[in-house]
Amino acid sequence: MTPPNATPPKAAPTKVAKTSQGHDAHGPAGAAAHHVAPHPAQPPKALTAREQGIMQGYPPAPEAIPGASNWDLPPFNRWSFSNMRNLFPTADVPRGAGPVRDLPAAQQELRAIRFDTLAGPQQSVGDWLDSSYTDGFMVMSRGRVVHESYSEDMGALQPHLSQSVAKSVVGTLAGVLHGEGLLDLEAPMPSLVPELAHSGYAGATLRQVLDMRSGVRFNEDYGTPGSDMTRIDIASGWRPPETDHPPATIRDVILTLPQERGHGEGFKYRSIETDVVAWALERAAGASLAELLSDRIWTRMGAERDAYFTVDGAGTALADGGFNATMRDYARLGLLLLEGGAWNGQQIIPEDWIRASATGDRAVFGEPYTATSPKGAYSRQWWIHDAARGDFMARGVFGQLIYIDPKTDFLAVKMSSWPDFLIHSYTVDMLTAVTAIRDALAPA
Repeated sequence: MTPPNATPPKAAPTKVAKTSQGHDAHGPAGAAAHHVAPHPAQPPKALTAREQGIMQGYPPAPEAIPGASNWDLPPFNRWSFSNMRNLFPTADVPRGAGPVRDLPAAQQELRAIRFDTLAGPQQSVGDWLDSSYTDGFMVMSRGRVVHESYSEDMGALQPHLSQSVAKSVVGTLAGVLHGEGLLDLEAPMPSLVPELAHSGYAGATLRQVLDMRSGVRFNEDYGTPGSDMTRIDIASGWRPPETDHPPATIRDVILTLPQERGHGEGFKYRSIETDVVAWALERAAGASLAELLSDRIWTRMGAERDAYFTVDGAGTALADGGFNATMRDYARLGLLLLEGGAWNGQQIIPEDWIRASATGDRAVFGEPYTATSPKGAYSRQWWIHDAARGDFMARGVFGQLIYIDPKTDFLAVKMSSWPDFLIHSYTVDMLTAVTAIRDALAPA
């Protein structure tokens, strides 16, 4: 569900069976990003859900069916992340009846491009895609799709869980409402959501929460009993309750969080900040998050399919990680941002908001986040990879990514089902691979 904040290197699974995964688009050979050097043994390919028998058969075997406590863990997540609606209650984000934005194709062969892995040896993009639990991968360069491929568990019309990519979606929606004059970034949070007056958010501003610089405590430990993250997982319905008591809602949990430091201090990644922002958006505009996203962005940007959020028992969307859409629609959203927020004669997202999302304060961005983006920053729910360059991205645990580089008119989307929430080497290699592709496709 939650963040891709950098952590010290974490060991990858010791065994991954060798078998084929996915399909690749073929076309003219592309240039390599680095010199070609002898490559060690090919990394093992990741088994798909189908190859492992997950949800296969009529009915599937009991041991092959994801459960409430293991749906996001291997091997079940290889199926679950593309089938969230079969597991949880959801709220639609309708695309409406407007035109679908065409994504013209100019396929190129990218799999031979090589890059240096964190571990040292070079790896080809093709081997990286096959071994990094890729569900879908798409690259756009100068407005054209140069690569689009899927594993056998996912298709072009199938929504995939975004995890924390959802945060950047919510941050973008905040920009639209701000452009309409419905939000004041300097407003104290209780002026937007009065219930927050007696919580840790009492003295925080909306800007501080958007930039994850509030002083509120939120323990981000995944799967740890009693952690704030586990409490949100239970409240959102993503985990079964630990006791016989009925679970709290997402917003019940928000109101219990105390302040632990001064508001406005350095960047500290906390998933709950996005849920607080979403609450403010709903109150400011008088509609649910799903309705707002549909009305302000999804119906206007040329989306091909409806999207959806998972929701808690009160019908509240899990804003920090419960968004689901097709890979092509994630690409359309990225393309909209890449092109300044306008499409089909409408300025959908304010251009100045997009620029601010790609411009952050490096002075407040430190460890452990610099382990992944040494020159990075964070702004308005978007990660900035290189603050001087201005490339920015939406990232989520288990390997979700939308990467945008205005300098080279480049966009990449990766949907994955890694075997663990955070694998530092996987994150670094993903960004290195994507930037190697970017550089290979850049005009001479």
